[in-house]
Amino acid sequence: MSSVLTIRGGVPLSGRVAVRGAKNLVPKAMVAALLGNEPSTLRSVPEIKDVDIVTSLLQLHGVSVNRDTATGDLTLDPTNAKTAAVADIDAHAGDSRIPILFCGPLIHAIGEAFIPDLGGCRIGDRPIDYHLDVLRQFGAVVDKRPGGISISAPRGLKGARISLPYPSVGATEQVLLSATRAEGVTELKGAAIEPEVIDLVAVLQKMGAIIAVLNDRTIRIEGVPELGGYTHRALPDRNEAASWASAALATHGDIFVEGASQRDMMTFLNVYRKIGGGLQITDEGIRFYHPGGKLSPLVLETDVHPGFMTDWQQPLIVALTQAEGVSIVHETVYENRFGFTEALGRMGATIQLHRECLGSVPCRFGQRNFLHSAVISGPTPLHGADFDIPDLRGGFSHVIAALAADGVSRATGVGIIRRGYEHFTEKLSALGADFDLEETK
Repeated sequence: MSSVLTIRGGVPLSGRVAVRGAKNLVPKAMVAALLGNEPSTLRSVPEIKDVDIVTSLLQLHGVSVNRDTATGDLTLDPTNAKTAAVADIDAHAGDSRIPILFCGPLIHAIGEAFIPDLGGCRIGDRPIDYHLDVLRQFGAVVDKRPGGISISAPRGLKGARISLPYPSVGATEQVLLSATRAEGVTELKGAAIEPEVIDLVAVLQKMGAIIAVLNDRTIRIEGVPELGGYTHRALPDRNEAASWASAALATHGDIFVEGASQRDMMTFLNVYRKIGGGLQITDEGIRFYHPGGKLSPLVLETDVHPGFMTDWQQPLIVALTQAEGVSIVHETVYENRFGFTEALGRMGATIQLHRECLGSVPCRFGQRNFLHSAVISGPTPLHGADFDIPDLRGGFSHVIAALAADGVSRATGVGIIRRGYEHFTEKLSALGADFDLEETK
């Protein structure tokens, strides 16, 4: 099945939407259940494709997964974990990068793991070398085969001293999921400390893990022989909340995001106010709105937490096309994250891409000839256009631009957005968007 989303723009989005558990935490917490010897319950789980993929992979490996869609509760029982057929794993996991995080838990549970070639959004190289290097340091044997990688540990995983050259979220999660039941002590330097990573630490601690998050991005894990289950409410999805905030600003709208958390969005909220966006923070969530008047340009650089998230910049760039003057966005995390701006240009935006680092934040690929700095001149009226959804955040950004534009836009490949945005079209309807969704074979 394929989808075509026809959007008639120019209508301010107004109303209320709710966000549940974070896409960047929930699948990892589900994988963590494999480490336990009893059932776990994860609360506030969104209905998104990544959850479906991990559910299928867990079930292939003998984990019982029961889901209450009304409450968002997910119960996972790993007591009958088993080896899965390679063909089945490949069939269920080909378009996701989550399977690499199954390695440590599967080795602890059944002694081996097979990871197929990985998919995911096309926003940069995103090599898995960090993951494989981490697993080797724990004593795993990595065997590259056609179509994937076989990983085993004949003598079990052992604690290690690991230093990451870059605070990779995925590699940090790999260490956490592998080290909690490894023999001995693991010390990780250069760790990512994003809220979703800290929430995963909380999940593992509830299971019986001994983990200390120290200063200077150091995490220390004392391995334990076994873990139990957990009951945990996932932290809210700050990326989805920021996306709806940008949609409110770009469309001159007013959106209350139920469940949005101020604590994990402080950097975004500061930038939102600098541009001229209005916000009101309550115990239930955050109201984001365009207060009228002109929006202000700014210079922005993405960075690892507690910096400005790379996932926030794409939706926000749409709003910056309506700011009075020149804005600069320097992307330092993913080298190909500005590919989505081509469609914005066809819709009337004035965006120039540069290979130079237009900023001061240390950049991993400034000398590697990537277009990773954007200069946005505004305000520019946007008009409808046809486009194909390129990736999760870029795709949401295209939809925001179409909603803000005059005229009709048609988007194909909408399924990618459903990977990370629960009930996406239902929420658009609730906010008053004017669109049609056609499903075709």
